[in-house]
Amino acid sequence: MTTIGLPVALGIIMFGLGLSLTLGDFARVARHPKAVIIALLCQILVLPAICFLLVELFALPPVLAVGMLLLAASPGGTTANLYSHLFRGDVALNISLTAINSVLAVFTLPLITNLAIAYFLPGDESLGIQFAKTLEVFAIVLLPVALGMLVRWWKPTFADRMDRPVRIASVVILVVVIAGAIVSNLELLLANVGSLALITVVFCIISLTVGYVAPRLLRVDRRQSIASSFEIGIHNATLAIVIAQTVVGSTEMSLPAAVYGVLMFFVALGFGFLIRGRATPEDAADRDRPAATASSA
Repeated sequence: MTTIGLPVALGIIMFGLGLSLTLGDFARVARHPKAVIIALLCQILVLPAICFLLVELFALPPVLAVGMLLLAASPGGTTANLYSHLFRGDVALNISLTAINSVLAVFTLPLITNLAIAYFLPGDESLGIQFAKTLEVFAIVLLPVALGMLVRWWKPTFADRMDRPVRIASVVILVVVIAGAIVSNLELLLANVGSLALITVVFCIISLTVGYVAPRLLRVDRRQSIASSFEIGIHNATLAIVIAQTVVGSTEMSLPAAVYGVLMFFVALGFGFLIRGRATPEDAADRDRPAATASSA
């Protein structure tokens, strides 16, 4: 399951993501630079810093601490897009952020993970993401996405027809992967679930809140703030599990992502209902104006 099942499962998820992307999703950033820049700064700088403080506060064991930072460095994915659609966020912005995050993750994820390993596990040369392993991250993250985008360019009708089934399959695969990671590491999980459940829930709540509040404070409209919230607040747990187990080679390091992957669904759902009910009068225009943009994605 670890050597074949996990990478294949992630590949399917990332391929499905690619089916929903076009080059225009990258170009669209120029039309919403403020929302994109704020979201990316929160994702790349703010969340790892917050996660580091939480890890220190909760005094996690070193390997689990690195696992939390690996999770924080993981980008959003299809689940974030689904939640944004459910709670009337700007899905077009989600898709653009996911596309950019997937590219940036090839560089930022190894960097943050290596810094975490150097800090929490100094001198352990058996762990880490060196250049050769960075190429593995590239292959795991970008190649399936590029293939999906190629299929969409070649057969757009087929890609549109497959979008919904692949999104559903991605969620199912995500659940199966997380369940498999939990079952196969049940003893380790039970030994650490007490320390991991609370920190992963707190981290998820803070991530969602930062993703929503920071854009709102900087006068980004509500639909884009909802999109930012789920893109930043819902991390790709499957990617973190695959990187930990197959690239870094540590099963224990994948446990934070496994626990987070289960609890995140419920936390994000509750948060979505909370912010959906916080519309202000000036948000009415925002809710209607970008609808065409979102549907074009």
